[in-house]
Amino acid sequence: MKIRLYILAILVLSTAFSSVKAQQFIPLWPENKMPDSKGIKITDSIARQRAFRVAIPGMYAFFPSEDDNCGAAVVIYPGGGYTHITLDLGGFQLAKWFNTLGMSAFVVEYRLPNSPDVKISQLAPLQDGQRALQLVRANAAKWGIDPEKIGVMGASAGGHLASWVGTAADDITTLHDDVASKSYHPDFMILVSPVIDMGKYAHKGSRESLLGKNPSDELVEKYSTQYQVTAQTSPCFIADAFNDKTVPPENSLLFYQALLKKNISTSFHVFPQGGHAININNNPGSTSLWKPLCEEWLKEMGFLSFAKKNKN
Repeated sequence: MKIRLYILAILVLSTAFSSVKAQQFIPLWPENKMPDSKGIKITDSIARQRAFRVAIPGMYAFFPSEDDNCGAAVVIYPGGGYTHITLDLGGFQLAKWFNTLGMSAFVVEYRLPNSPDVKISQLAPLQDGQRALQLVRANAAKWGIDPEKIGVMGASAGGHLASWVGTAADDITTLHDDVASKSYHPDFMILVSPVIDMGKYAHKGSRESLLGKNPSDELVEKYSTQYQVTAQTSPCFIADAFNDKTVPPENSLLFYQALLKKNISTSFHVFPQGGHAININNNPGSTSLWKPLCEEWLKEMGFLSFAKKNKN
């Protein structure tokens, strides 16, 4: 009897864990058409809900119920210092929260710069980042999404990727298909403790992983996203912690100043506590307000709005 109960418990736990992994996985690229690839066959390396090597870049789709769908969507780039991808904490948990707001959410499993298949280290994650946004727009009608209400979200190094996608001047995906005809420009950005600067205030691990140990001044400036902000950059929500010892809060400040200079609407919050661990839950003190503040900002900016439905 005890053995049967034990087996039943294992099955229940396995089902609960697999429910997260059972989300629809959508590859970003057609087979054998992935840019910046050497054509080397590699395998995934995933441990402790973190991806350390990505063979097939793609995104996990999280959809709200039809009745709850507000038509907005967010593409999430999990962080990990460009050495790994924190799929659960920095991706799946956020996606499920966005679903509670009526938003569709897509967690991107992008290629890492250290992949043996990548030709130029900094290009692959950025190509995957742009392609994910284009792919959501290409399927917007099918998925019940307003193509003008699609944003990006990222924390830590994922914030760098989100801010890069949000400020990129050119489409670097290089694949000229129907998906690539869609805009890669997000309608809004949500950044939490983001890596922005690749110079004085850089998170050294992220910079080295993305650009190498001794990047040129040209590369440093090109991938410091505060320098890429223009008058066409989308509105932005930023949350950070004053006591972040991992990624200096000056990163968020530099991006905010760049947005301010270009007259881009921004909601900027620096909380006293939280370090480099502002998460979905268990945030200290006023840091717990980042989620409701973000929700209200999305409403204020017109991305969260519900048309009345006739349920008769």
